[in-house]
Amino acid sequence: QVQLVESGGGLVQAGGSLRLSCVASGHTLSNYAMGWFRQAPGKERTFVAAISWSGRATLYGDSVKGRFTISRDNAKTTVYLQMNNLQPEDTAVYYCAKSGGDLGLSNDVRYDAWGQGTRVTVSP
Repeated sequence: QVQLVESGGGLVQAGGSLRLSCVASGHTLSNYAMGWFRQAPGKERTFVAAISWSGRATLYGDSVKGRFTISRDNAKTTVYLQMNNLQPEDTAVYYCAKSGGDLGLSNDVRYDAWGQGTRVTVSP
């Protein structure tokens, strides 16, 4: 049973940057696509970014394209989310997730393991 633990969240001013990390234990991640989702207060969980098992393919939500970058280090069983030019609307709890396949990665039903989340707050 894989366990995912996110870190790197915090409080940042608009225009600032944060890098989130997701470390896996109990299972290798090298054969699985991984994704990041977020949930703002009072809103549904939404897709942020996903990366293929090899790292060669990435997918981003429209609201973060050009600002966020997803990457992975399979040797370290870690997935990263570099977030630049953060805006108040990026405020949310960010979740890392492991996918059961390589298709439909923007859909949270494709993921079978989730972390507990890390909170990101962006002040104006």
